[in-house]
Amino acid sequence: MIEQVAVVTGAGSGIGRAVAVELAAAGWRLVLAGRRAERLRETADAFPAGTLPAEVVPTDVTDPAAVDALFATAAERHGRVDLLFNNAGTFGPAVPVEELAVEDWRAVVDLNLTGAFLCARAAFRQMKDQDPQGGRIINNGSISAHVPRPHSIAYTATKHAVTGLTRSLSLDGRPYRIACGQIDIGNAATDMTAAMGAGARQADGRIVPEPTMDVADVARTVRHMAGLPLEANVQFATVMATAMPYIGRG
Repeated sequence: MIEQVAVVTGAGSGIGRAVAVELAAAGWRLVLAGRRAERLRETADAFPAGTLPAEVVPTDVTDPAAVDALFATAAERHGRVDLLFNNAGTFGPAVPVEELAVEDWRAVVDLNLTGAFLCARAAFRQMKDQDPQGGRIINNGSISAHVPRPHSIAYTATKHAVTGLTRSLSLDGRPYRIACGQIDIGNAATDMTAAMGAGARQADGRIVPEPTMDVADVARTVRHMAGLPLEANVQFATVMATAMPYIGRG
């Protein structure tokens, strides 16, 4: 049996950490990418006893050379890459559109969209060239890939663009047994969403507490998507806190 190798970006916290731990428990060998080595090591230390050791590769996904080095390291040490969980991202400043600085817009676009493209491109190259050929890319979209929150124009624009990235990768990957899907997540309980319990701005301007869900439920969904044979694909999955204001958000 060929060992299954997964690269997880943004693996130092939140959804990335939860997914890495879940995949490790399922028998995957993990390559952990993120800006801070110490946070990546904390993720590796959270793996269940008896799981395979992880590779920790500090990476700025907005840097093409760093991304290429990440995937070169994965290939050199493990011979292949079977899965990319393309997860690194940021919300950016929650300010009205007229107050959003161009440099803040560019920072969100660079990380959420260009970074996702760079990682997908490197994974695609590796998956196309390896033997056996193929692999899977799972992009982390968002509920904001469907509908926006107030004061989130950069984040929303990039997450809509990630959906286009997913569709194009799915089409272009067909000849090479490269599957691509997207998970759109709503209100998973992480550091990024901690403030929602106190209150989040709604479309009518009110600040209202919102329900969250256990991030482990997101991780289990990614594990299911990742574990399918390459002949099957979850193209889009939406996983959200049941009572969050999405259906009917207006």
